[in-house]
Amino acid sequence: MERATRYSKKREAILNVIRATDIHPSAEWVYQKLKPDHPDLSLGTVYRNLALFQRQGMIQSVGVVNGQERFDGVTAPHSHFVCRRCGAVMDLHRTKLDVGLDHRVEEEYGLSVERHELIFYGCCQDCLGKAEAHKI
Repeated sequence: MERATRYSKKREAILNVIRATDIHPSAEWVYQKLKPDHPDLSLGTVYRNLALFQRQGMIQSVGVVNGQERFDGVTAPHSHFVCRRCGAVMDLHRTKLDVGLDHRVEEEYGLSVERHELIFYGCCQDCLGKAEAHKI
């Protein structure tokens, strides 16, 4: 059982900066963003709080992109797109997850499914545009 966590301005700032962006930041990005206003902030503090927020269901991990774990402040079920060229991570809110899939997997494999994630990989519009510009 996890003990109660006490209030911390740094902890609040870390959560707020993740929830205020849709770029799906890395711990390093969060650290760099907050360091000017919190000079005594350490990267270790950022990592520990991100892990805490994940355990508490306040944020979710989108996975590792270009060697860095990326985080999402939106915890409602939704899909993502990851650009293999630039590493951009985008929400795909209009792409609905198949809730029936959870039930089918439970029945077929005898499991208890809590949720599933859907991540598309490819090339974003910006990178496609740059590739087209180089062809001319």
